[in-house]
Parts: sequence; C-alpha cells; structure tokens
Amino acid sequence: MNVAIKPQNVTAGQTLAGKLSLVTGSTSGIGLGIARALAAAGSNIVLNGFGKPDDVARGQAKIAADFKVRVSYSSADMSKPQAIREMIESTLQSSGRIDILVNNAGIQHVAALQDFPPEKWDAILAINLSSAFHTTRLALPSMLKNKWGRIINIASAHALVGSPFKSAYVAAKHGILGLTKVTALETAEYGITCNAICPGYVYTPLVEAQIDGQAKAHGIPREQVIRDVLLAQQPNKRFAAVDELGALVAFLASAAAASITGAALPVDGGWTAH
Repeated sequence: MNVAIKPQNVTAGQTLAGKLSLVTGSTSGIGLGIARALAAAGSNIVLNGFGKPDDVARGQAKIAADFKVRVSYSSADMSKPQAIREMIESTLQSSGRIDILVNNAGIQHVAALQDFPPEKWDAILAINLSSAFHTTRLALPSMLKNKWGRIINIASAHALVGSPFKSAYVAAKHGILGLTKVTALETAEYGITCNAICPGYVYTPLVEAQIDGQAKAHGIPREQVIRDVLLAQQPNKRFAAVDELGALVAFLASAAAASITGAALPVDGGWTAH
C-alpha cells in the first residue's frame, strides 16, 4: 500500500510564532524555563502557578520583554478541577486557541508506605496526575478543531522505575506515562502529538536548598551529597539543566517532531538504562 507523505517543509529556523502555549507550574524552576524556551521560539505564553504577586509579575514581564510575545498568567490551583476548567475556558476565550499544553505542575512527599499520609497521597495524585487529565480533555477540542496540537507531559525517571518512600509520586508518574500513550493513540490521525519527558534530577533553586539541607543533616560535604545521595542513580553524575528540558520541549512542539508521539523520553543521565 503506497501512502503519499505530504512534505512538512521543516527548516532549522522554524518558529512557533502565532502559537499559544499553556505551561502549568511555570512561575519558577523547570516550568518557567520551559515557558521561556517556548517564548524564544515565538509562542505566546500562559503561565500558571503560585508565587508572590510581584515575583510572578516580574517573571511575566521579563518573558514578554525578552521575546516580544504575549504573556498572561493564571493562578489556577491544579488540585481543583473547577479551577482548571476556568483557566482553560478563560484562555480559549481570550486567545481563541491552545496549541501547546505542557503539564508540568507537581509536588512531592517522602514517607514509608505504612506511614504515608492519605491526604498527601490524594494531593499528589490530584496535582501530578489528575490535573493533566483535566487540562488535556479540556484543551483537546481546540486542537482537534485546528488539526494541530502538542501535549507534553513532564513525567520523571520515576515514570519508568520505582524508588522507596515515594509511593504516591511513582504511582502518579507511572500514570502520566499511561495517559500519554492513550492520548497519543487517540489523537494520532489529527495532527496532534503527546509525549512524556522523564527527567532525573534537574538543577533548580529547590534542589540547591536540598543539597545544603542534606549536607548539614548528615555532616558531609555538598559534593558528596550531590554524587552519593542525589545523583547516586545517575551514571553521568551531573544534574540536567533547566535549559536542556526547555530545548527538548521546544523541539517536541516543532514540526520536526511531528512523527514523535506516545514516547517516554528520559533526560536522566543514564539512570533508567540500569
């Protein structure tokens, strides 16, 4: 059976100009880096997350000034389905479209299974997994109408492997990978892709604080904390950079990645190669 393949006209300089990207959990850290990468490629941005109003406003203004794109902000709580609905509906009303959805919002709690607080389990599942279901189902009609869309789920190496004391996080991230595959299969013929990025440890201010805390708690040098505690499972013994994740998201959102869908893409220094 011969199937004609329409040329994609992909060029190295192609941008996301005119697209609208919604990035959850993007007022700091990984999410903010992803938002900046998409803005650098020309996409208008909707930021989402918590933070001091002045800090959020400064981040919003800086993206707009640096990349000459429109940047709006939603404070929607990703644990609340109604808040998610209102965010998506407001975005569609103001922009008329959602082209790129990055599900990045997440929280963590560490405890032995028998001691794991049920309320923490519920919160982690709500924010790390259920929020992606709600954003995806509400954004898909716009993408289907436009016959184009990119859904990028920020999962974790823990979508592929387990670790002790992280039952809710590991369960949620495994669930995100399953949701990614189903979304990819259901949208494969409609110009929409859905992929999961699976980072190991990424260097952010929160990780820096964790390094200092572990060093003080155990009385060991920070270099030992990094190598023997945080990066014990990562063969390359270095953190991934936020910019690396941003660049991968921008690539997955581009025309060059039109045939990549349903994939789990590790950015973990070889962790899941064990």
